[in-house]
Amino acid sequence: MHLTQLNRECLVHVFSFLDKDSRRDLAQACSALRGVFEEPTLWPRLNFSSPGELTQKNYVLGPALKSLSICWYSSRVKICNVEAWMKTPLQRSMCEGHQDTVSDFLQRVGDRCPNLKSLTLSGCAHVTDASLTRILQRCPQLRALKLENCSGVTDKTLAAIPAHVARLETLHVNFCRNVTQGGIRRAQEACPGLAVQAERSAEMIADRLPEEKVRLQPTLRKLLRC
Repeated sequence: MHLTQLNRECLVHVFSFLDKDSRRDLAQACSALRGVFEEPTLWPRLNFSSPGELTQKNYVLGPALKSLSICWYSSRVKICNVEAWMKTPLQRSMCEGHQDTVSDFLQRVGDRCPNLKSLTLSGCAHVTDASLTRILQRCPQLRALKLENCSGVTDKTLAAIPAHVARLETLHVNFCRNVTQGGIRRAQEACPGLAVQAERSAEMIADRLPEEKVRLQPTLRKLLRC
């Protein structure tokens, strides 16, 4: 019996044992298998190990998605975590190719995956408060938000939690250096049942913008004159 002679239920079961790339390759055989590849129930969970994987056409985003994880463990993450105004031309060129990749992907998730319950981001330094706030607005069923080493995240994301996902149960902001102790405290006060983990975040030195340094210079000059 040829594979395409199996009924749809059996084909979906076969696809469920394959990884993303294998599903995509099999779907290219014919239109019938392409239809099985697009079956929403096959895609309740998506795990990515780099931003580059988000641009591949080996997955389907839809209402069935419940768990999403993007965890990038690479030496390049250190470069991404350097503030834009501090980057060298070489560092900026290394980030240009993927700077908006995760944010653009999260926008698609917010538009297509309203039933998302768990989001994990690690090493996604270019993700902004605006991207995460959009997820909080569009995914009201979110129960777990786990962020690690995401330097673009600030207290603005924490402030959006009570307004949009009051039923959030788990919040991790580990090694997110621009999250403050005050922001964490306010989030806990607004959501008493929220389990918060903030390893090193509020203890790390937050970044200072260039204009903040400029404002210090007149005072420094006065001290030097004295």
